[in-house]
Amino acid sequence: MVSLPQGFPAGAELPDVVLELGELFSRAGFDLSLVGGPVRDLFLGRVSPDLDFTTDATPEEIIHVVTGWADTHWDIGRAFGTIGIRRGHDTLEVTTYRAEAYDPASRKPQVRFGDSLADDLLRRDFTVNAMALRLPSFELVDPHGGVRDLYAGLLRTPATPEQSFSDDPLRMMRAARFAAQLGLKVAEEVRTAMTQMAGRLQIVSAERIQAELVKLICGAHPRAGVDVMVETGLADIVLPEVPALKLTDDEHHRHKDVYQHSLQVMEQAAQLETGPEGPVPGPDFVLRFAALMHDVGKPKTRRFEPGGGVSFRHHDVVGAKLTRKRMQALKFDKETIRAVSHLVELHMRFYGYGDQGWTDSAVRRYVTDAGDQLERLHRLTRSDVTTRNRKKAARLARNYGELETRIAQLQEQEELAKIRPHLDGKQIMEILDIPPGPVVGRAYNFLLEHRMEHGPVDHEAAVALLRQWAAENL
Repeated sequence: MVSLPQGFPAGAELPDVVLELGELFSRAGFDLSLVGGPVRDLFLGRVSPDLDFTTDATPEEIIHVVTGWADTHWDIGRAFGTIGIRRGHDTLEVTTYRAEAYDPASRKPQVRFGDSLADDLLRRDFTVNAMALRLPSFELVDPHGGVRDLYAGLLRTPATPEQSFSDDPLRMMRAARFAAQLGLKVAEEVRTAMTQMAGRLQIVSAERIQAELVKLICGAHPRAGVDVMVETGLADIVLPEVPALKLTDDEHHRHKDVYQHSLQVMEQAAQLETGPEGPVPGPDFVLRFAALMHDVGKPKTRRFEPGGGVSFRHHDVVGAKLTRKRMQALKFDKETIRAVSHLVELHMRFYGYGDQGWTDSAVRRYVTDAGDQLERLHRLTRSDVTTRNRKKAARLARNYGELETRIAQLQEQEELAKIRPHLDGKQIMEILDIPPGPVVGRAYNFLLEHRMEHGPVDHEAAVALLRQWAAENL
């Protein structure tokens, strides 16, 4: 590791490979600077996962300079001026100075190479990311006050916000993301531009928006990021179901704010994540996003009852469908969509049993229906308690604790996570001497239902049950 000179935070270091690369480019007659996130993170006392560089060398010249020094390189980003490099255990990206702009009708940035570091920094998204370290001298270049803004906790743009967001509308999502990741406050002029230009986000591909949303939800302050999205209108484009939660209050405001409740549930769910060795290592996007979306079915199911009450019957089922549709539009993979929407659909299941206690069959159904999402469902259900009534909160926590105890007790007796009927399809066909078909499925479901209600039985008892069912139904 290389220690940085006076003027940087005490203990600030960079990998040796940074200095080596700087000296390599210097000897070849090119400028090279470490830029963006790695420089910002030096002042935050964080270790950046990225090592990004910018240079006046063209992609062809970059390849020529690193040949023989790099273990390997790749040019998949060559059209954007970026060459990837691997040296030992370090992965680096070197990009030619550039200016990036969007055509109003295009979803893809139009790349134009620049010829100076100053111009390159001007075109970057925010001042905290528009700092560079010239190499190998380690001279800090900060023309737009990035260090000042970082210590002030403020997010501003190097150029005007309007120009910055016109060049790349995705930067509006990044503003919300940095509020979530770094706890930065979005400057008023930036917030105003975001509000005025939110609609321009529609030209950005769903995949790019999805990537920013995941980073936002997994940030240290996800509530702040979601608030920025909602207050500026970005959420109307990306997640319209979330701002719609504000409409679930009645006109007299006698019922809880479902939007604020959902943000609190998301925060509480994040607090229940575990370390790397636990069942739900944080940050966990699936748990957090399910917590945010768990009540999105309420606006469509809201009913005003006689006497002033408000009901949201079946909002869990409706919410799961809305969540699935939204995630599909954002191009999430099938497994993530399945996991999140399943949690949304199950988040009310615990309350269906109230204080009546949990029978063995009810526990089996709960575990079986949750499947591989049981640990997340535990955390989502516990997080979905935001009442200020301490007695009610304590009662709900106690009841759920009793459910978890019942699950643990039954798991010692039975393999709940692998509940199967007493006999499989092949055994059913052999015992009843029938071919594959609907009857096998009906028999299978009967045995599974019996297993849920009564627990496991031995083989002889299972055969007797099957023959009795066949005598009565075939």
